[in-house]
Amino acid sequence: MVKQLRYGMVGGDLKAFIGEVHRKAINFDTRAKLVAGCFSADEKLGVETAEAYNVDPSRTYKDYKEMAEKESQREDKIDFVSICTPNFLHYQIAKEFLLHDINVVCEKPLCFTQEEAVELEKIAKERNLVFAITYTYTGYTMVKVAKEMIEKGKIGKIVSINVEYVQDWLVSSLDPKNQKATTLSVWRSDPKYSGISNCIGDIGTHAENLVHYLTGFEIKRLIATTDTYGMALDLNSNMIIEYDSGVRAALWCSQVALGHYNGLVIRVFGDKGAIEWNQEYPDYLHYTPVDGATQVMIRGSAVSKQYDAGNLSRLPVGHPEGLTIAFANIYRNVITTILKKKNGEALTKADLDFQNVSNGVDGVKFIHKAVESAKKGTWVEY
Repeated sequence: MVKQLRYGMVGGDLKAFIGEVHRKAINFDTRAKLVAGCFSADEKLGVETAEAYNVDPSRTYKDYKEMAEKESQREDKIDFVSICTPNFLHYQIAKEFLLHDINVVCEKPLCFTQEEAVELEKIAKERNLVFAITYTYTGYTMVKVAKEMIEKGKIGKIVSINVEYVQDWLVSSLDPKNQKATTLSVWRSDPKYSGISNCIGDIGTHAENLVHYLTGFEIKRLIATTDTYGMALDLNSNMIIEYDSGVRAALWCSQVALGHYNGLVIRVFGDKGAIEWNQEYPDYLHYTPVDGATQVMIRGSAVSKQYDAGNLSRLPVGHPEGLTIAFANIYRNVITTILKKKNGEALTKADLDFQNVSNGVDGVKFIHKAVESAKKGTWVEY
């Protein structure tokens, strides 16, 4: 019986933020070991990263194509690859590894076009491969508790949803003098690297995905506005989304909202109760029953452990968990799923509790529909 997986990474060198988060998250689990990588287009930096993580020089590759080809030919090949590159490279890298029958974990957005997204989904399904998308916030314990509460009818029939993901780190882009400078904000608004959207593609997709994760609702139509403030791509967006259930959600995403740092907040209102979760205070879930006062449910407490999801906590109550652990919770389920498949074991709903390639396809479609609606100034049907 296989007890440990081997994984490789594309991108995520020593100077990159997100690659380090992925590695640390995977390291929470002893069942996966980093053994291969193509960490940077800068060969020297790639070698330095490999050395820092004790990756064998023979499995440190110059490019992802060489990595996919050579790893697929090894008896001890990697079981999955973690893709931590900029957005514009996701499609081609993911496709290469899928075609070499290697499972994939990829940062979002999945890719730039709907056609590319559907193609990746088709390949993964035809080859029976695991393809996970790291919609990070679905990994938080109290988000999973909220999902379970909704499923068990604790808030009754959902009547309205409000979700926002607001930041202020690109506010300097509002100054025309800065729009000609070579800064990260300019990079974010360059379609070559970000595709057709900046703000919606970067954080708006997280907000909508969280609605879908909690409720299971599918989008029927939406109407959106976007603001570019002189940049090539959006920095702010407001939209109304109508779901197949008839419920409507108000979604606001912004990267120019002064005083907000990583403000992902969701409120789901039902006829018997309401829940509210704030990513900056992830251990707390506010629950208001129709016939009682608002309750603050705390991760790790006896109250939260009344729900199966509440027992997923890694630390005792009062010891804050954060973003890296949310990533780790996603990887825990991915690793379990791949191990069980290798060992011929049956998979459970809990094992498969991670966002997959189909959710990635939904994210790409959402971006395109929102941008289309903003351009037309009308509702856009799905």
